Amino acid sequence: MSAPLMIYGAGAFGTALAITYANAGHPVTLWAREGAEAMQKARENIRRLPGAPFPAGLTVTDDPATDAEIALLALPTQSLGEFLSTHRPGAPNLVSCAKGIDRATGLFPTALIAQAAPGTTPAQLTGPSFAVDIARGLPTALTLACADDALGEALQHALSTPALRLYRTTDVTGAELGGALKNVIAIAAGAVIGAGLGDSARAALIARGFAEMARVARAAGAREETLTGLSGLGDLILTCGSEKSRNFRFGVALAHGETLAEDVTVEGLHTARQIASDPALDTPIADAVAAMADGRLDLATVLDTLLSRPLKPE
Repeated sequence: MSAPLMIYGAGAFGTALAITYANAGHPVTLWAREGAEAMQKARENIRRLPGAPFPAGLTVTDDPATDAEIALLALPTQSLGEFLSTHRPGAPNLVSCAKGIDRATGLFPTALIAQAAPGTTPAQLTGPSFAVDIARGLPTALTLACADDALGEALQHALSTPALRLYRTTDVTGAELGGALKNVIAIAAGAVIGAGLGDSARAALIARGFAEMARVARAAGAREETLTGLSGLGDLILTCGSEKSRNFRFGVALAHGETLAEDVTVEGLHTARQIASDPALDTPIADAVAAMADGRLDLATVLDTLLSRPLKPE
């Protein structure tokens, strides 16, 4: 039997991971902030991931205590700090599944975990994936980033399944940046499509967005090649081209002058605001996303600003 796992966060992604690991033979406990009893009885997360039945090895609870060796924290970045301030996960190996930058502290998920659990070396699981695909057992490849390569290799083997293939890196900064920044570009791509500017404009936006991601990565000391992998380019391609992406849908809504439901987390918006607030970074797309979302610029003005930038070599 595979190692027991604890997954904190019964959103769509946490639920999907719980299902795929239980199907792979892991005894899995899924912690839910609310609705645990209803999910355990229905054997399905009807609210967040309908149509994906729970395997026999999956238990849902509202008790955060665990004796599992590995805990995956599949909570939104903006909720992770609050959770960690009241619940110190007891597992010795902690893996973040969050993408983004905490708006209260400016920290990435693994830094939040390390701050709350001194002495641990948290890992980051990230890359191109939609919850519905993982829950269905469709082939998916992700990046597992851990500063301790030996620990990363052990987690890589423990958390890979026949359908979920993990590649590892020690560049945690690059992996977390890729997962955060691609959401910003996805918002912009959604706005391009929502405004009816076409697929050619979206392709140009993605290419220039990737160049912007690389500039931010260099400034943060990350390895540029990390951004060309699953956690950067792979995730960028996925989220900029699908309505399944919340960030892409937010961009479409932004172009239409609308908003998403209040309970839908749009991590790219918080990241855009963080990046745009740093005057040392050359990030015209992140700046434009933040300005549009905050009502400081409309789409027409943003387009005029971006298209009138000086011509330069690529």
